[in-house]
Amino acid sequence: MNKEEFKARTNQKIDEVSAKINKLKAKKESIKEDAKEEYEERLQKLEEKKEDMEKKYEEAKEASEENWEEKKEVFSKAFDSFKEGVDELKKLVD
Repeated sequence: MNKEEFKARTNQKIDEVSAKINKLKAKKESIKEDAKEEYEERLQKLEEKKEDMEKKYEEAKEASEENWEEKKEVFSKAFDSFKEGVDELKKLVD
């Protein structure tokens, strides 16, 4: 995948991430009272992971041709970490 394809796909992923966070925030009200604090903490961590992922994306976008593959890989790891966080948070809701 070249840099332009990466940017297009990543923009789409970031939009999906934002939508997932919004859905998870909406589900907060349906959480049992004793699980709300843990849910809030995990949601906050998830938002931090999203910010980290966006930072890694900006670094990849601005990377030179020589090191953009490396920056792309760093972003991919941050995205995977975010997805794991989403899965963990969903377990509290399901």
